[in-house]
Amino acid sequence: MKRILAQCVKELAQFRRDRITLGLAFLLPLLSLFIFGFAIRLESKNIPLVIQDFDRSGLSRTYIERLFATNQFQPVRWSPNEPVEEALDQGVAKAAIIIPPEFSRRIKADKQSPVQVLVDGTDANNARVIRNSIQATTNFFLSADGLVDRFEPIKAQIRLWFNPGRKESLYIVPGVYAVVLWIFPSLLAAIAMVREKEKGTILQVYASSLTASELLLGKALAYVLVGLCEALIVMGLGWLIFRVGFAGDPAPLLISTPIYLAVAIMFGLFLGVRSNNQNTAVQGVALIGFLTAFLLSGFIYPLSNIPFPLSLISNIVPARYFIVITRDAFVRGVGWAGIWFDLLMIILIGLLLFNIARRLLSRMQLPY
Repeated sequence: MKRILAQCVKELAQFRRDRITLGLAFLLPLLSLFIFGFAIRLESKNIPLVIQDFDRSGLSRTYIERLFATNQFQPVRWSPNEPVEEALDQGVAKAAIIIPPEFSRRIKADKQSPVQVLVDGTDANNARVIRNSIQATTNFFLSADGLVDRFEPIKAQIRLWFNPGRKESLYIVPGVYAVVLWIFPSLLAAIAMVREKEKGTILQVYASSLTASELLLGKALAYVLVGLCEALIVMGLGWLIFRVGFAGDPAPLLISTPIYLAVAIMFGLFLGVRSNNQNTAVQGVALIGFLTAFLLSGFIYPLSNIPFPLSLISNIVPARYFIVITRDAFVRGVGWAGIWFDLLMIILIGLLLFNIARRLLSRMQLPY
């Protein structure tokens, strides 16, 4: 244990003297939090919409007001004499609605009044959102104005659970915690391990009585402490800026975070053992660590949407399981009953990474 602590102290001393590493450890996670927290928006808003109202009645104006009252659409000025298709062709609008001249008269006569809706389908997801929003607004308009009198045998009473205000920050920011605390601690650990090789100090370790396990544990302990400081700063700013606070018992998150950081650092040490220079280590963390944590963890895209065989890879991505833990801590608040399996998977993956890195390092070490 003394040798592990000595290795930890030595690693922290080197970390403190390297200003570039200090900036990498604390400035980049904050920038990532701000970029992801403010830039990523899953709900489409301010969609440019062109409306040509050839009826110009009170009922048509009410219908138009209902559409813009959703705060999803933004009106676009367009001449009634010009075809609305040109607005879509020029990219001025993403959707267009044409209200026919006899709109109100036909509705009051209990007849169908077709309203033409044109949607730019370049972005399939955005087109689906626009279509569903216009359809839902139309149904609400008919219901609110008493234009639908038929008996409804089933009427769903919908209530949003956990996030009734549909705040996107409650979904994005806890996911950012998992991605940031996976990427940057592993990057620091990988660079620290490769630096030993580049400076030649790893040869002294090979010839000493320090075992591979003690070397890995000493470095891991040092960067777990650094990672805990990163976690405190990132989560603290997440609470101050995005108002993302605990929804339940914080104990599962407080226990899981050091374990998750240790696994991230073991991943970085594993890449550092396999790499011969810092460029290779950084590229390994960027390609293997960042892409899997960003795309295969459920951070942005649901896990059910990941096609086979990539869905198999997602099962060994620790960020996938920590995202469940963070979203439970800050959104759902279920506690241990909802996250025990995810914590177990993180521990198992960490033990696997430690064992592989230890075996690789032991092969290079001289027998003592």
